[in-house]
Amino acid sequence: MTKINIIFYSMYGHIYRMAEAVAEGVREAADAEAKLFQVQELVPEEILEKSGAAAKRAEFAHVPFAVPEDAADADGVIFGTPTRYGNMCAQMRNFLDRTGRLWLKGVFIGKPASVFTSTSSQHGGQETTITSFHSTLFHLGYVVVGVPYTEERLLIMSEITGGSPYGAATLSGADNSRLPSENELGIARFQGKYFAGIARKLKG
Repeated sequence: MTKINIIFYSMYGHIYRMAEAVAEGVREAADAEAKLFQVQELVPEEILEKSGAAAKRAEFAHVPFAVPEDAADADGVIFGTPTRYGNMCAQMRNFLDRTGRLWLKGVFIGKPASVFTSTSSQHGGQETTITSFHSTLFHLGYVVVGVPYTEERLLIMSEITGGSPYGAATLSGADNSRLPSENELGIARFQGKYFAGIARKLKG
């Protein structure tokens, strides 16, 4: 089996929903399995309560927390992060900053990695969040995988939608009330299945 770990951070559940779709795509691939992990929260509990995020995060409280080894033990890793001013969130940055001991051993080198994201607006960092994330992946030694235009949902012009050749994405809206659309979830599923195929080839 090709083992794919999906490591994500989600505050209001948008990235979690995308992660589930990515996992569905992975499982559609031949001889591939997907496991979900979330990174630890850094925001104080009282702030999460006031913002309404605590209740949303309860929906995926069953997902285990990732440790740095989870970014190395699988045949490939797909990361999910919301954008923060055009970059990954602090929680994901903190997780990646804890991989130094493994980086020194070269354990990530030659393994595939990919990224998906969410933003509150159409131009809120859909591409810069992913491409800036890529810099860290390159330093760790991962082989970076995107979403090629064989995924025709990237070309949809009849609706506002996330997604780019860099990775799947969703729009949450300024009040975080918009859920991932079927088009966005479809791109996420494609990313998972396509990635699993690449991981299988690299493993072979």
